[in-house]
Amino acid sequence: MLGLLKNPLVVTAEINMNLVALTAIGLISRLWGLSYPRAVVFDEVYYGQFVSLYMKRIFFVDDSGPPFGHMLLALGGYLGGFDGNFLWNRIGAEYSMNVPVWSLRLLPALAGALCVPLAYQILVELQFSHCAALGAALLILLENSLITQSRFMLLESILIFFILLAVLSYLKFYNLQRHSSFSGSWWFWLLLTGVACSCAVGVKYMGLFTYMLLLSIAGLHFWHMIGDQNLSNVSLMCHFLARGLALIVIPAAMYLSFFYVHLTLLYRSGPHDQIMTSAFQASLEGGLARITQGQPLEVAYGSQITLRNVLGKPMQCWLHSHTNTYPIRYENGRGSSHQQQVTCYPFKDVNNWWIVKDPGMQQLVVSNPPRPVRHGHIVQLVHGITTRYLNTHDVAAPLSPHSQEVSCYIDYNISMPAQNLWRVEIVNRESDTDVWKTILSEVRFVHMNTSAVLKASGFIGASLPEWGYRQLEVVGEKLSKGYHQSMVWNVEEHRYGKSQEQKEREVELHSPTQMDISKNLSFMAKFTELQWKILTLKNEDTEHKYSSSALDWITMDTNIAYWFHPTSGAQIHLLGNVVTWASANIAALVYVCLSLWYLIRRRRKIYDIPEDAWQLWVSAGGICVGGWAVNYLPFFLMEKTLFLYHYLPALTFQILLIPIVLQHLGNHLCRSLLLKSMFSGLVVAWFSSVYLVYRTFSPVTYGEPSLSVTELKDLRWKDSWNILIQKQ
Repeated sequence: MLGLLKNPLVVTAEINMNLVALTAIGLISRLWGLSYPRAVVFDEVYYGQFVSLYMKRIFFVDDSGPPFGHMLLALGGYLGGFDGNFLWNRIGAEYSMNVPVWSLRLLPALAGALCVPLAYQILVELQFSHCAALGAALLILLENSLITQSRFMLLESILIFFILLAVLSYLKFYNLQRHSSFSGSWWFWLLLTGVACSCAVGVKYMGLFTYMLLLSIAGLHFWHMIGDQNLSNVSLMCHFLARGLALIVIPAAMYLSFFYVHLTLLYRSGPHDQIMTSAFQASLEGGLARITQGQPLEVAYGSQITLRNVLGKPMQCWLHSHTNTYPIRYENGRGSSHQQQVTCYPFKDVNNWWIVKDPGMQQLVVSNPPRPVRHGHIVQLVHGITTRYLNTHDVAAPLSPHSQEVSCYIDYNISMPAQNLWRVEIVNRESDTDVWKTILSEVRFVHMNTSAVLKASGFIGASLPEWGYRQLEVVGEKLSKGYHQSMVWNVEEHRYGKSQEQKEREVELHSPTQMDISKNLSFMAKFTELQWKILTLKNEDTEHKYSSSALDWITMDTNIAYWFHPTSGAQIHLLGNVVTWASANIAALVYVCLSLWYLIRRRRKIYDIPEDAWQLWVSAGGICVGGWAVNYLPFFLMEKTLFLYHYLPALTFQILLIPIVLQHLGNHLCRSLLLKSMFSGLVVAWFSSVYLVYRTFSPVTYGEPSLSVTELKDLRWKDSWNILIQKQ
């Protein structure tokens, strides 16, 4: 034992100084002057409001994507001690002293800086030279658009970081596959691939494109493994299960965990929760929960209830009636029943209360013990204030003539008897004996005489005229016309009625509910609802001054003015390095043309390059050209407002292709020493032009120094660029 102490303990490590230098330069380029400008820059006005809501634990819904990216931005605010108190209402607004600008912008900047060494390592793992890898890293380093996007509280740099990390992790895993399967490092890189993919998807759904690309590549590689006779069936099954666990199960679990943390942090009610169901709203602290806390769970005969339409678009509304009647004749000459109006009202009101009555009994109070209403039971719904019964009959609705009018019945002693029996159908029941439950049950009311279903039709813009106070129309819709969420209702507020006399009952209806049973939604129920809202909620897309089409991006015919100083004229623009963008397009074109040429020649049994060089060429194209295609082409199918920054993930893959093509041309097409020397000189001259353009546009990349009017005009290399010029 003592013999071990005779010699010193020595630890040796290999340090790639290229990586160290690239990381350091990347950090300097992204972190330098990070707090400048100390003002709201472009989409910081959008993401900042979510950061404030995180700080205050207030629930929100953002239809742009999952919550992981927002949480990372909020983490920066938390680390900087941000209290959430800032009004995010105007681009260019000066930040108050309580806003930790540097901290809020730190994580996007770090992600952008780390993309530089990641680009280097990806090309090394693709088996290209360190010189080509260094070129790829420097191109990422000097790309003005990537610098601009990473220096502010925005998500694209974080998305690109996780995308590149996923690609690098998979390449490292694949290269280890040949000689050390199931080793510790093999498992590490495989698992990191799945983690990075889930993080990319969690930041923005655009990350799904690269995730699907890597799944496809992994599937192709496994397909080749199946043909390897040296692998046993057991070994193949282990490989399959390992990939399934790391690339599907773990990403899915992590994706759920993002929402779990999101919902755990945001437990307070806020303005965004109104688009959620009553059950979801009741699970949040304050808001509806303050009203519904302790309500009775089971709806019984005699219950006093409010009924909220489940669809909730474009606004939430409740079944409502008032003393006014439908006009005898509508504007188009059609007649009505002249019965009491029934509408869907988008505000809480005492006229939203209804009493669930047993058709066989006269009492309007809950018996002791209560008799719960179950799926399939027949009920009458009595309007609490006017005591008239919910009714429908074969009379055309005011705005929807193919549907039935819904009213509260008034007996005019004419040949129109009451038809006020409704069957309760619980849509989300587990069995046919389920009890109708407050908030949790989603129910349809089917009219016994006509089989029409109670439906709020106002969601297609059917607001009643002045005589209906612009409230939303409610109709009886035939079941044969199909199912729609506007036919489904849930009980939101609920109390057990105790007063048989109308005067006492009106006092009861005006008083707050205070009962004894609380309700909680499971995480999966909340996740499912929130995920559905994110996918289906659509804000009205309006044309933006700086919006663009996907075709504009390739040639950079557009730009975005991110920030403008009102006095000095200093400004920041999202503008790329023109030489890099043009070179990326040429590299992609050269790759496609050369690949087609090689394929045609190989078909004729003519092999222009060695087999290992061909495999290297194909695998690099699968990553770089494939990454560009999957991150760019889907935008041609999207119906949303598009901006230049949407192209940055695709551009990153295209930039990685440039040194790959250059190395291939130098190794296989420049065969003489003279050609190789000339080619190297051209590459050096080209790279010098990349740096020169980077330096030329640095003032509008970093926002300083401010430029004169003449200098700004000189930067307008394209007529389509909107460089801001102050009027003299």
